[in-house]
Amino acid sequence: MHMHSDVLIVGAGPAGLSLAISLAKAGFTATVLDQNPTAALEQPAPDGREIALTHPSVATLQRLGSWAGLAASEMGHIRAAHVHDGPVGAHSAMQLQAAHGAGAAPAPSMPLGFIVPNHALRRTAYGVAASTPGVRIVPGAQVHRVATLPTHAEVDYTDAAAPGQASQRLCAPLVVAADSRFSAARRQLGIGAQMTDFGRTVIVCRMRHTKPHADTAHECFGYERTLAVLPLPDDDAGHPQCSVVVTAQAADAARLMALEPTAFTAEVQAQFQHRLGDMELIEQRHAYPLVAVYAQRFTGPRCALLGDAAVGMHPVTAHGYNLGLAGVERLTQALEAARQRGQDLGDAAALAPYARAHHLHAWPIYQGTNAIVRLYTDARPLPRLLRQAVLQGARHLPPLKAAIVGQLTGKTPAWQTPLARLGTALAAARPGR
Repeated sequence: MHMHSDVLIVGAGPAGLSLAISLAKAGFTATVLDQNPTAALEQPAPDGREIALTHPSVATLQRLGSWAGLAASEMGHIRAAHVHDGPVGAHSAMQLQAAHGAGAAPAPSMPLGFIVPNHALRRTAYGVAASTPGVRIVPGAQVHRVATLPTHAEVDYTDAAAPGQASQRLCAPLVVAADSRFSAARRQLGIGAQMTDFGRTVIVCRMRHTKPHADTAHECFGYERTLAVLPLPDDDAGHPQCSVVVTAQAADAARLMALEPTAFTAEVQAQFQHRLGDMELIEQRHAYPLVAVYAQRFTGPRCALLGDAAVGMHPVTAHGYNLGLAGVERLTQALEAARQRGQDLGDAAALAPYARAHHLHAWPIYQGTNAIVRLYTDARPLPRLLRQAVLQGARHLPPLKAAIVGQLTGKTPAWQTPLARLGTALAAARPGR
């Protein structure tokens, strides 16, 4: 059986492309298939999504070479984060800063995290992957079969640019599904997933405003609607900008999407208590259904899951792409170790260390995030009291705040984060369960 490469990757999103680059740097060959044409991969259209990145994620992107392709105007900094329960100003907020922690020296130049447009991450990942020896990209690939056999994995596809052409087949020791949280490749591999449909819609957009944001992110938990305001770099004229993320029930989201720009802006300004002064919608709004996904397993004989195909996170804690990049590092390390031991790359035992490590990292974050979302969107009296207890406790426990900050800056393993452990406990004991 002719092997076309060491690894086949279904999905040329930033996670799949980053894996291909990482594998090539480690001496493997990778073939990436995606349904989008070359033009859409080279210059992805803006989709409204801004991705918050931790320090370890930035280090990975720097190692891969894609960070260098970002323009200065595409790299924002988050130097502080405020978490509000209910309307802004109604209660004291939990405040997080990079320099927080016992004995920590102030470090104004050290951001809590970074924020980059999703389409820019896609563009730079493609640019590096397309020029990396050992990486082959197959655009316009309509994948209709992904299968694993005892001796190899197979992907059958047709070329969208050549309708009527016979199906083509690629073979490799290993196939990786990286084609979104609603992964068709995952389904074809026979791997199910736990899906949590929050019955809500996320609306994302960019706004210009008159007051400076001081590189501070705000998460405002309303009982019917959640608002996140994320700091972005100033525009070319020096005007401050932010990313607005509104999470609302489906009916409310449909109404918000139908509003005229000025009316939509007025609602955002009101919920944010006019803290940024006059605001102006500068790009179109994008709406996405809110469904979190956790695959039943991350690996199997001759297959592995990566990115949202493995774990599709609720965006409130901004862990989605960060988990994807952590998966890139772990899967690369597992395959390097297998090669050193002389193992087949598709051997289930060779892939098991990746599955274990990624589960230990992702599971508490996933469960904790979902529990916190449920807690902070529940308007009943008991959850309201519990919310305030959580926030007040965090505000008065420096080690807790330091641990949360440590997770973002890469100084604390994710599994040790008290916020994640707290969320897991809340998942088991939340009211009404």
